[in-house]
Amino acid sequence: MMASLWRGYQRLLSRHPWKVQIITAGSLVGVGDVISQQLVEKRGLHGHSLERTMKMMGVGFCFVGPVVGGWYKVLDGLVPGSSKSAAVKKMLVDQGGFAPCFLGCFLTIVGSLNGLSKEEIWDKLKRDYKDALITNYYLWPAVQIANFYFVPLHYRSP
Repeated sequence: MMASLWRGYQRLLSRHPWKVQIITAGSLVGVGDVISQQLVEKRGLHGHSLERTMKMMGVGFCFVGPVVGGWYKVLDGLVPGSSKSAAVKKMLVDQGGFAPCFLGCFLTIVGSLNGLSKEEIWDKLKRDYKDALITNYYLWPAVQIANFYFVPLHYRSP
């Protein structure tokens, strides 16, 4: 069963790589929001905000998927190869250059979707950006080294 699902995914990915990566990104961002609401915030099913989950999926479909998918292609051109050294170099470029910009854009888009004014978004960025970026650096460098070393470009989900 799992083998046939995997083959189906590979077939779709080879025929429609951009669409599949975008759908995968939106789905993962949506699942991440469900996990956040249920396990971190402990909202329970009755307190779950389906509207928030749908907004986050939209961010995944329209921003995360296209931007990160495109970035991985650019990064692979900037730092070719899949050696351990190349994976570390890709992580450094990704986390040093791309991640700070991406995070600022992500927080701005989410703030806008939540109805914040320009001033409120700017205040939120000034208040939360540094802590969010530091938190990013606790997890993502190690994940990205593994991603760039073990996962072929066409399988990297944004």
